[in-house]
Amino acid sequence: MKTFILVHGSWHSAWNWHKLIPMLEAQGHKAIAIDLPGMGRDKTPIQEVTLTMSVDKLCKLIDEAEEKVILVGHSKNGIVISHAAENRPHKIEKLVYLAAYLIPNGKTQAEYSAQDIHGVLKPYVTRYPETGSHTLQAEIYKEGLYHDCEDYITELAKLLLSHESVATGITPMVLSDEHFGSVPRYYIECTEDRAVTPFIQQKMYTETVCKKVYRMASSHSPFFSKPEELCNILEEIAAD
Repeated sequence: MKTFILVHGSWHSAWNWHKLIPMLEAQGHKAIAIDLPGMGRDKTPIQEVTLTMSVDKLCKLIDEAEEKVILVGHSKNGIVISHAAENRPHKIEKLVYLAAYLIPNGKTQAEYSAQDIHGVLKPYVTRYPETGSHTLQAEIYKEGLYHDCEDYITELAKLLLSHESVATGITPMVLSDEHFGSVPRYYIECTEDRAVTPFIQQKMYTETVCKKVYRMASSHSPFFSKPEELCNILEEIAAD
């Protein structure tokens, strides 16, 4: 039995994992989904959210686990699981990057996002300088995030997606080989991803080498469109 902590991506929250959690639990694992600060049921004012605050919340959850955990980070918040590994390497068994930003020391998520010129989301991001946040316009949800998902997912997203902190994406990574580098990394590439395209996914896991790379023929949201396949991959990673 393993403990998985599931970390959502931009604009989303713990509801991302509602299909995957019971599947992991049916295999005897424990699965915990977190709402990062300012997201979902966490009501921290978005203008106060920092990357350090997000990492601290995840580390508190890690500290509460009796055993080592497997962190699964989606999309932008691969940066959060990387920093958690820097802070708690002794409590993390494995890191799993699901179409996620795997950013090297000294760089930012925003720098790598800017290189992903074929992603479809950027023209639909609305920025709010007064709160240091941004949102994604609903008209791009289906095409950009959920093109292979059931329509009800898009309808739920229209009710649930929220503001995202800008500060977290422009904060440089502070990672060391001694700590972050000591935790085994796995990457799950989504080969039909239109949000974090295969180009940038491949660039990241080539620059920061992972123990294994898995590929899913899915959109950016395989936890909705192909949860059984995703569960099987996580099972294989857990057993590796």
